[in-house]
Amino acid sequence: MAELLTDPDDEVLDQDRIDAVLQAVEAEDRAGLDALLEPLHAADIADLLEQIGGADRRALLRLWSHEIDGDILSEISDAIREEVIESLPPGVLAEAVRDLETDDVVDILEDLDAPQQGLILDALTDADRVAVEQAMAYPEYSAGRLMQRETVVAPEHWTVGETIDFLRKSEHLPDQFYHVILVDPRMQPVGYATLGRILSSGREMPLRDIIEDSFRTIEATDPEADVAYIFNQYHLISCPVVDAGGRLVGVITIDDAMNVLDEEHQEDMLRLAGVGDESSIADRVLETARQRLPWLFVNLMTAILASMVIAQFEAEIAQLVALAVLMPIVASMGGNAGTQSLTVAVRALATRDLTAANMGRVIWREGAVGLINGLFFAVVMGIVGWVWFGDQALGLVIAAAMVVNLVVAGLAGILVPVMMERAGVDPALASGTFVTTVTDVVGFFVFLGLAAVVLL
Repeated sequence: MAELLTDPDDEVLDQDRIDAVLQAVEAEDRAGLDALLEPLHAADIADLLEQIGGADRRALLRLWSHEIDGDILSEISDAIREEVIESLPPGVLAEAVRDLETDDVVDILEDLDAPQQGLILDALTDADRVAVEQAMAYPEYSAGRLMQRETVVAPEHWTVGETIDFLRKSEHLPDQFYHVILVDPRMQPVGYATLGRILSSGREMPLRDIIEDSFRTIEATDPEADVAYIFNQYHLISCPVVDAGGRLVGVITIDDAMNVLDEEHQEDMLRLAGVGDESSIADRVLETARQRLPWLFVNLMTAILASMVIAQFEAEIAQLVALAVLMPIVASMGGNAGTQSLTVAVRALATRDLTAANMGRVIWREGAVGLINGLFFAVVMGIVGWVWFGDQALGLVIAAAMVVNLVVAGLAGILVPVMMERAGVDPALASGTFVTTVTDVVGFFVFLGLAAVVLL
């Protein structure tokens, strides 16, 4: 099957390779499937499993399950990971999870049901199982769940030479590490030195003389969002994790912190759209419907509220049909302007750029931006209303409504997420619904109210 590809050495997952894989699976060509998948990175194989249908995925796993390793398991989307694990023979699963660091095993376990968790735990060595169970005892979405237990430590009084000799003799170093952590006799971290500084220093150099200024620690119970912020803010590569007594219990590396940042970004996008914070194209129909239905219901209620405002001006709309033609424009412009302001605000809150210190300035800026844009579009729509319907007063009404609604939209876009955060609610969760409700209600009320006073 490999000859179906234009370039057998190409290691990119493209449609030609996916088609060839499916043909190999249909023909039960194990050798051809091996040739197609062997050059691919674990993340590409995970993408392949996510992109093909459920029946094809199960057939592929039956044919190729002996090659599934821990790296592939850790890359697979949560939506199908449970299905993949159930399809693997116990021996293959055991071998796959033994290759992983404890933090990757914990990441897999978090999204599985109890029976699947049992399969994973039974496959681990006794030492790894204890380490994983200790990590799982920490709160969900905490640093303790994120950290890996495997650390590289050295007493604070060691020299570079002693450290290098220790590293060369050790048989149980992590697959990847960036720092050697210095600890005092109570196993409390006091600093760390990068491998580059260690290798470029003389053997007699004390480790404490080459520690990094960026050193800081994270408590195991700290939220993982705080972990991601610290890594991003202080440009860390790794960071020791300590317990309540300040003793070293693990380390978090930059790849895990960046994964958290990426997940936070994806959750914000999904929540702003009202589709649930774990939605995926691999989700089943009923699961997808269940995630989306609650927010569609909320949107229905807010739409009814906006319609009730319109109903108060039913007589005015009946007398002047132009109002029905133009009022969606006011509401739509306000909704778009509010969404622009809201997106900036939610992102700024997530990155902690929007604080009490600059809150007033940002609110003033959004109001001013709304006023400037409102004046511009007021001129445009004033002319359009005048020319289209031959009524100068109608043009003035829609122009005034445009100014008011865009200013309100800018203020609502910043104030709604701020108030939600202060109330302890994720600003991305429902801010969009409330902002569009405000702009719809205000837009309809101002436009139709002005029309009733000025035109009728």
